[in-house]
Amino acid sequence: MGQHTRRLFLVPASLALAVFLPASESSEYLSAQRKIDLIRREAVPAGSAVILKKSELNAYVEREVRLVAPQGVRNPRLELGNNFATAFAHVDFAKLQRSQGQTPSWLVETLLSGERPVRVDARIRSGSGRAVVDVEQVVISGITISGSTLDYLIRNFLWAYYPDAKVGKPFELAHRIDRLEVSFSEVRVVIAR
Repeated sequence: MGQHTRRLFLVPASLALAVFLPASESSEYLSAQRKIDLIRREAVPAGSAVILKKSELNAYVEREVRLVAPQGVRNPRLELGNNFATAFAHVDFAKLQRSQGQTPSWLVETLLSGERPVRVDARIRSGSGRAVVDVEQVVISGITISGSTLDYLIRNFLWAYYPDAKVGKPFELAHRIDRLEVSFSEVRVVIAR
């Protein structure tokens, strides 16, 4: 899995989806980074789990979003549920695309110009070293996009700009991860035996 794909997954969904904290690195971010580094180095014992608290994930997501999208995304935040995640942010889609060296499409320039509140709801299924992140709905400025319209946008816009995005597609979990157990307060990263 490429670095960009990992970031998209860790910012679920991916994305892709995530609260900006002060510029200093918080203890929550440092804790999350330490745990993620252990997983990446495969230094976690087989059959054990690494627990990422919601506050750690939010600190990590804030920092990663700032690195991937320094312009165009403000106030990313995650809420967790039972194998479910909701990402919130204020996004200026045109500014975001320009900051990544892309020319915004007519649709983005016309309908999505300016900062918009965005919410993405995603269900996360995983086991046996594989995962699927299914985006159930996206809400932009109070307008809900779901069903076949959402499928169309994922196929024709998300994958056009981010062909490695694994939304709705099964993918292998790296670093001996067996599964992700998402609850209201944390994500347990379970390492395979």
